Amino acid sequence: MSRPVLSPSHALRISTTLLAGVGAFVPTLIEPAVAQYVVYDPNNYAQNLLQAARALQQIQNQITSLQNQAQMLLNQARNLASLPYSALQQLQQSIQRTQQLLNQAQRIAYDVQSVDRAFQTTYGNAALTASDRQIVAQAKERWQNTVAGLRDALRVQAGVVGNIDTNRTQMSALVGQSQGATGALQATQAGNQLLALLAQQLTDLTALLAANGRAQALSEAERAAAADQGREQRRRFLAPGTGYQPGNARMFNN
Repeated sequence: MSRPVLSPSHALRISTTLLAGVGAFVPTLIEPAVAQYVVYDPNNYAQNLLQAARALQQIQNQITSLQNQAQMLLNQARNLASLPYSALQQLQQSIQRTQQLLNQAQRIAYDVQSVDRAFQTTYGNAALTASDRQIVAQAKERWQNTVAGLRDALRVQAGVVGNIDTNRTQMSALVGQSQGATGALQATQAGNQLLALLAQQLTDLTALLAANGRAQALSEAERAAAADQGREQRRRFLAPGTGYQPGNARMFNN
């Protein structure tokens, strides 16, 4: 069997057609492979990672700053918190009790005018023209003043001793409040109340010294007035009189 013989022009056309078909088919096979290929850049990756780390560090710094500010506000709130305990009322009551005892002083009280008036009359120099009855009455009044002063001093002493237990309780409570203070304001207020307690104790001590001094002064004033009165009575006893004057005596109604 004989093969067909192609002319040169016909073979050229067939070759051109086959090449065109192959040219159209090859991009279809290559394009998906090129689209799916990713190029890895180490420098770019390192820069992105460094930027992310810096951003994370800034966020952490902001969180730390907010935490510090919150802690500062909490500390300020604790420093401004007021002490929930006050011993002022008890201290004022103790001072009031001591003041009442001083105000109840009998006879010559704690008054400058009363003292001046008493020393012009009762404790003054014995009057030369005073009768014996008046001298005795003045001596009795001075003795009564001394006894009243001693009694008042003992009452003030009893009141001060009675305040010791109250002071001990308040001191223990205030020291506990000071040690357990949550802020500067509470510690300061507890310290101020401790100073107030000390002032109250000094007030009791002042009252005690005043009462004891008053009693001692009255006793010394009585002793001095009694010495002056004794000199006047001795002078009267030794003063020359008219002596014995004889006279007629009547007996049995004769």
